[in-house]
Amino acid sequence: MTIAVGDKIPECTMMVMGDGGPQGVTSADLFEGKKVLLFAVPGAFTPGCSMTHLPGYVANADKIKAAGVDSIVCLSVNDAFVMGAWGQAQNAEEIIMLADGNGEFTHQVGLELDGSGFGLGTRSQRYAMLVDNGTVTHLNVEEGPGVDVSSAETMMALL
Repeated sequence: MTIAVGDKIPECTMMVMGDGGPQGVTSADLFEGKKVLLFAVPGAFTPGCSMTHLPGYVANADKIKAAGVDSIVCLSVNDAFVMGAWGQAQNAEEIIMLADGNGEFTHQVGLELDGSGFGLGTRSQRYAMLVDNGTVTHLNVEEGPGVDVSSAETMMALL
């Protein structure tokens, strides 16, 4: 079942790339007591994600944070090494590049994507959500290819 507005974020541990290598971070660390804009992509370094989705958040990070968002999180079912390298390549210093390497969070929120036809295995659907103190307040899931309802500009209009 897909997570919905009003639901609490599930508890799990994911990874971020730290100075000394991959580090675990819990969903409680990310969401409790904070207003967070999380957007998820099917894969780091993929065309739509690298040319449109992440760059929109990089370009608007200051405006998003000025509107009261504590953290901007980019999630993908990739490992921390890939997410760290992708963040560096995209100059995403203001964005937490979150690796859901085992797809645990993606599975728990019910937003998996079967990318096996493209050799990608199980990935995340493209979506964005606003989370206030661990509770989902807005959820925009893309119905098809492209970046529309989960774009930085669309999500900024909700702030």
